[in-house]
Amino acid sequence: MRRIDDVLRLESTELKSFCGSSLKMGSVLWPMVKVWRPSLQYRICAGQCNIARVLSIRYRAVLRSMTSPQASFRLPPGPKEPVALGIDPETLQTLRQLQQQYGDMVSLTQPNGRLAYFINDAAEVRRILARRHAKYRKGPGFERVKMLLGNGLIVSDGDVWRRSRRMIQPAFSRQNIHGLLDVMVDCSERRASHWQTLVANNEQCNITAETSDFALELILISIFGPDYESRILTEGENPFAFLSRDSKRDLSVVMKVRHLRELLTSIIEDRRAAAATDQFDFLTMYLQAEDKDGQPFSNKELLDELMTLIVAGFETSANTLSWVWHLISKHPDVETKLIAEAREHMPNAAAISVEALTAMTYTQQVLEETLRLYPPVWLFTRRCNEADELDNFDVPPGTDIYLSPFVLQRSEHYWSDPERFDPDRFAISDKAKKDRPFFPFSLGPRRCVGEYFSFMEMKVHLGLLLPRFSMLRTDHNEPDLELGINLRSAEDIFLKPQER
Repeated sequence: MRRIDDVLRLESTELKSFCGSSLKMGSVLWPMVKVWRPSLQYRICAGQCNIARVLSIRYRAVLRSMTSPQASFRLPPGPKEPVALGIDPETLQTLRQLQQQYGDMVSLTQPNGRLAYFINDAAEVRRILARRHAKYRKGPGFERVKMLLGNGLIVSDGDVWRRSRRMIQPAFSRQNIHGLLDVMVDCSERRASHWQTLVANNEQCNITAETSDFALELILISIFGPDYESRILTEGENPFAFLSRDSKRDLSVVMKVRHLRELLTSIIEDRRAAAATDQFDFLTMYLQAEDKDGQPFSNKELLDELMTLIVAGFETSANTLSWVWHLISKHPDVETKLIAEAREHMPNAAAISVEALTAMTYTQQVLEETLRLYPPVWLFTRRCNEADELDNFDVPPGTDIYLSPFVLQRSEHYWSDPERFDPDRFAISDKAKKDRPFFPFSLGPRRCVGEYFSFMEMKVHLGLLLPRFSMLRTDHNEPDLELGINLRSAEDIFLKPQER
């Protein structure tokens, strides 16, 4: 007996021949075979049954549906020619052109023959990411992320993801995040000291680098606690600094990350040996986490989750704060309101509290409007695991799904004058937040686990620094976008700091 996984190899001539026996059916069936292959549990005996016999158990119904006019798939409109999509500026331009030409639901064929949908309908986006999330898994483009982060929470799927999410979720309770407010204050105060030096020396402020340094230091201290200084800064330089200095996520970065995993492994092993439980940091909470069977994370699993937390935990806040300072420098009326709110609720560092941060509703509006214009992840992808139905169209198994917060959140259909920066869009109203066409942190069960942490740190940062420093524009050109895995400015943004 052999597992069917050993037989259904993607390069199998016999299998491809079977799937391609009809030109009409082959282009649809072969992608389905590749999607279903890992989940098949049948065993076949060489010489007693053949590939076609095994496939008939799972795929004959599909063949019948594709040859039956009554059961043919309802596809959205779209171009006849193949369309290449990736994580690059050309893809953003392509998606916008497709939306203008075909509407908010577009079907297309990719160069590899796989069917893909671009969905810019807010209700359907919510349906896929939230209500029907179990029918979808991570889509194309996550290969690069997996090389960098391993099989952590952002990349993993299925049972692996569910187990990790259940184990990690308690660490991000609001009570735990509130316990890290002092770390947020300390990191903000260190930025203030550095900015005073810049003012004294009449220097410009690289706000992109400054917000990156702030967010990276904060997440590392939040993860490692006292080990940050005793184990990570041992040579006076942060070995993780390249993550904030270099936006590229290529093989050179992957190799640097692999070197860091050796350092992290030693810290993890020492923590396990010490069995200390009195430290308050994410590493302690991750080490104490257990699954439903009472099993903790293995070292490899813990490494993947820590690297995911480090990279995802600083990039979102760093990039958003960089854009916030840029936008504030262009809108003095917004700056005035922010300063007034900060002085009312956070007159000094000692006044910072959960209640004060919650009361800073206008700051929340500014952050959300910034995230509308510059979502940290500008393109999400999913792949359909099993047949699904949207309101007017079918989603065949194996279909790639492309969802873009950047495009949807700048669509006139949902936002009036969408290119304009207007924090009042997010003023408190009777409309439920869950119904907003707004998903910078994704939606549903895979919504970013660190969203609340991110908002808290950004409010502390702005509340402490904005009343003390103004940032003046030195260049009136609008920054170009770097459309990689994360949305960044193509070049660092420089502003001129002045003490108030």
